[in-house]
Amino acid sequence: MSNNLQNQTDQLQHIRQMMEQSSRFISLSGLSGIAAGTCALAGAYFASGVINRGAGSSLKELDNHIYNGNLNIRDYMGNSLFLIALFTLMAAFVLSAIFTWLRSKKTNTLIWGSASKRLLINVCIPMVAGGIYILKLIEHGSFGLIAPGCLIFYGLALVNGSKYTLGEVRFLGYGQIILGVINLWYTGYGLYFWAAGFGVLHIVYGAIMWSKYERQ
Repeated sequence: MSNNLQNQTDQLQHIRQMMEQSSRFISLSGLSGIAAGTCALAGAYFASGVINRGAGSSLKELDNHIYNGNLNIRDYMGNSLFLIALFTLMAAFVLSAIFTWLRSKKTNTLIWGSASKRLLINVCIPMVAGGIYILKLIEHGSFGLIAPGCLIFYGLALVNGSKYTLGEVRFLGYGQIILGVINLWYTGYGLYFWAAGFGVLHIVYGAIMWSKYERQ
């Protein structure tokens, strides 16, 4: 009798797991968040060095000059910051993809299925809209609003896509949105808010996810 009950319980758990895998992308790795956050902090560090050497002023003073229209972004950006941003994004994406792939192999789940497609679509909608909005900010010279715009739209993308993955992603999105909104009143600290949002929050989120789902 007890064996039959145990078999039925195992079957129900298996069915529940299959339904969860078909409706949500659960292969996100906490190590992916830690890797992305570490890349973001490294990128912010190198970017701050380039900005300080190129402008001869603090980040806050430089950002205020840009925001007030006293300095054009081309005067200090050059190719260095663009390359730093590009390599940071590429490194974060590659490392996140590797850890997610390893996680999917360990849990024996598909990395590209209906759940991951829905997740990608729901994340891309706010991200594409935010990208267009930020391009218009650059066109109009509102450089001080770029950092908060990135944080807010990225947070909205996470919240929008969280229903197709692990629920903790929603709280990461809330944190990004809150930082972005606060940054609207402290435009002279854009790089610091970027480091806090894309760096620190990702590392904290990744550590929590790893401890909760992958530690064993």
